[in-house]
Amino acid sequence: MSEASKIAPAVRDVSLRSLRPSRGEAEEAVRALLRWAGDDPSREGLRDTPQRVARAFEDWFSGYTVDPEAFLLRTFEEVEGYDDMIVLRDIRFESHCEHHLAPIIGRAHVGYLPTNKVVGISKLARVVEAYARRLQVQEKLNAQIAHCIQNVLEPKGVAVVIEGAHQCMTTRGVHKHGVTMVTSTLLGEFRNNPLTRREFLSVIGNPAVQNGA
Repeated sequence: MSEASKIAPAVRDVSLRSLRPSRGEAEEAVRALLRWAGDDPSREGLRDTPQRVARAFEDWFSGYTVDPEAFLLRTFEEVEGYDDMIVLRDIRFESHCEHHLAPIIGRAHVGYLPTNKVVGISKLARVVEAYARRLQVQEKLNAQIAHCIQNVLEPKGVAVVIEGAHQCMTTRGVHKHGVTMVTSTLLGEFRNNPLTRREFLSVIGNPAVQNGA
C-alpha cells in the first residue's frame, strides 16, 4: 500500500480543498487551453467560454462536495420482516473519464439483500450520482458504489453492475462506436451464492458481466 493510500479520505479531501485554485485561476487556465488549441479566447464567441466551462465543471464534478454515505444514514425497519432482494435497475448516470475528461454515459443496476433495515430507493440513485459526478474509471466507480452500500447498510450482500459507453474511445483514439463496457462488483451472498447471483442478473436483464471484487 502506498503512503498516499494510507491517508484517511477525509484528511485527503481537506488537503485537496485547501489547494483548490480560485475561480479566476480556473478561468485563466481555460483561456490558456483555448490559445493552445489555436484560437483566440478574446474573440466574441469565446469571450464567455471560460466562465461557462467553470460553471460546467461545478456541475459535472459536484460529487466532490457531497458525502455519498450520508444519503444512506436514514433507514426504515418497519418492513414486516422483508429480507428478499431489493433491486433498482437502469439508473442513468453521466460521468467523466479521469484520463481524458471525456464523458462516460451509462446505466447502473444496484441490488442488496437487507438484514433488518432498508433505505429509500432514491438514496441508492443519489449514491450512484455522487460517485459518478467525479473523475472516474468505470471499475472504480463500480466498486465505490458497492462498498459504500455495504459499509453503511451492512446487508447480507450487495451487487452493482454498470454498463457504460466511453466517449474517450468513440470520439478519439480507435473511434469505435456502439461499444459498451460492462463491469460488476458482487459482495456477500451475491458472490457466494450462485442462485442469488443468477436471480439478480435475471432481474436486470442479464448483461454479460465481468465479475469484480
